[in-house]
Amino acid sequence: MSDSSPAVEPGISSELPAEAPADAAPVTSETGEALADAADAPAVETPAEPGFDALDLPPALRTAVDELGFTTPSAIQAQAIPPLLQGRDVIGVAQTGTGKTAAFGLPLLAAVDPSLREVQALVLAPTRELAMQVADAISSFATSMGGLDVVALYGGSPYGPQERALARGAQVVVGTPGRVMDHMRRTNLRLDTIRFAVLDEADEMLRMGFAEDVEEILSHSPESRQVALFSATMPAAIQRVAQTHMKDPVRVSVTPQSSTVKSVTQTYAVVPFKHRTGALARVLATSKAEAAIVFVRTRAAAEEVGSALVSRGLIAASISGDVPQKEREKIVERLRDGSLQVLVATDVAARGLDVERIGLVVNFDVPKEAESYVHRIGRTGRAGRTGEALTFIGPHERRALKNIERATKQTLAEAVIPSPRDVSKHRLAALLTQVPERIERGRLELYRELIGEFVTEHGIDPLELAAVLGAMTVGDEGPGAASEEEEFTGAQLRGEDRDRGDRGSREATPTERGYTSYKVGVGHSHGARPPGIVGAMTGEGGLHGKDIGKIQIFPHFSLVQIRGSLTPEQMDRISRAKLGGRELRIGPDRGPRGGKGPRRDGDRPFRRDDRGDRGGRHEGKRRPFRREG
Repeated sequence: MSDSSPAVEPGISSELPAEAPADAAPVTSETGEALADAADAPAVETPAEPGFDALDLPPALRTAVDELGFTTPSAIQAQAIPPLLQGRDVIGVAQTGTGKTAAFGLPLLAAVDPSLREVQALVLAPTRELAMQVADAISSFATSMGGLDVVALYGGSPYGPQERALARGAQVVVGTPGRVMDHMRRTNLRLDTIRFAVLDEADEMLRMGFAEDVEEILSHSPESRQVALFSATMPAAIQRVAQTHMKDPVRVSVTPQSSTVKSVTQTYAVVPFKHRTGALARVLATSKAEAAIVFVRTRAAAEEVGSALVSRGLIAASISGDVPQKEREKIVERLRDGSLQVLVATDVAARGLDVERIGLVVNFDVPKEAESYVHRIGRTGRAGRTGEALTFIGPHERRALKNIERATKQTLAEAVIPSPRDVSKHRLAALLTQVPERIERGRLELYRELIGEFVTEHGIDPLELAAVLGAMTVGDEGPGAASEEEEFTGAQLRGEDRDRGDRGSREATPTERGYTSYKVGVGHSHGARPPGIVGAMTGEGGLHGKDIGKIQIFPHFSLVQIRGSLTPEQMDRISRAKLGGRELRIGPDRGPRGGKGPRRDGDRPFRRDDRGDRGGRHEGKRRPFRREG
């Protein structure tokens, strides 16, 4: 694992008072004879247990909890741990960030015998990141249990180390369904000794298409095993899994709003799509958060937004299902150690991510499902911390905003996008706070001498000179400069939603003011990506990255907006450049079918990634299981 530090379980805090907080989440608990009815059962308010002493944990686990500094269990832990310790099956309905890993992890370890070198517990998680996080957390809980090993099985990493860990007799396996099945096919993993099975974020696993895999995996475990199922929602598919594989389960539930609303300040801003990159850069530039995560819907968008932020001077990186696992681990580690400020990610790639420094979550576009919104903003405000969440919506996405407010039972306040002036003011104010310390350090004689000579020679007011130096320091080159930012700070909601969101706003103004739109003869079918197009145009055309505006990639061509216009010589050089073995052949964009009007909805850029970022399910072809005798 790239992160060797002990995992701190979200939802448990040594800073909480010994008694249950006044705003503790309403919790329900009931026996599940009729599971479908249980999903709609009314919540019964129940106070949380006063501390871990009341949960009757085994001595080794109680010692580990004390060493980690945890004193008060979260609501889901207080309700789920007792029945799990009693051997009951449990359904836990709770969002991320509520402490559910400890809710099942501690009872799981209580059921394991460290003296037996065989797999006794299995946790299935939908993504690699979540599997790694859960494995780290369980390992931290097991520090006082000598001889117990935890192995994480996930795709994107070599089979060898995982196979050797299984061969050495790891007792706890945490993995994604695809890689778990791969090891079962290779006969590296047998489940006939399983005592305790967990389905973590079960709704997400089923949404990603793992329903058959989960059924297959559970069918290879003994019927006597104990099952814990944790899910943010309880759709019919989850209920069917529970009815098939669980015995008279106890259901505990934490209301969604108690998981997110109380610790996260949620706002929205109406931003047409064409203004979002600039608005995002200014929000990040003025934020007080140590680190931020920006959510996008598709892999292509993650790459485009990440590249745009880097070009604007932000320390940013992007992750999606296309990024190799080792690289993703390195990027997340950079986010943890402070060398990375902004992470742009798809929902799947950021699943299970828990980095304490994240104080701001920005939804670059509205998630398609309310549950996804809750999962996204759950990346901040975790384990007793506070955070902020800002969602960009289009002028015609009023219904999407109402869906979010209905899901969180909170009215979101409208935020104002910082202007370029605000950014400059923020940067200079931060710089001025360092002045007293710099004065104390001394060695300023050279600068006093040079400034004094300049003031005398040019007859300039010293205050005016200080203002100019301040503007230059924060990157303000004055009105009309090539680097001048757009003045957009917000728009208004209008009417009802359109099915295609607000991307149609480019119909009215297809080209930014001061820019010229050019057509390039490479598109998605040729492997074109924004960084490649920018590289070819800057390398061959003598352009700077800031001269290139919005890039739209279609199946067989792309549209690129360039500040000002290109000379015939520049167009000739760029046209001869190749991308994916194909010449760019750049020329002025004359609209669809050679006309002069803007492109209409039927000419929307095709994106192979519009289905979202689901990540790979299996490595290699699916092969039938061979049951061992």
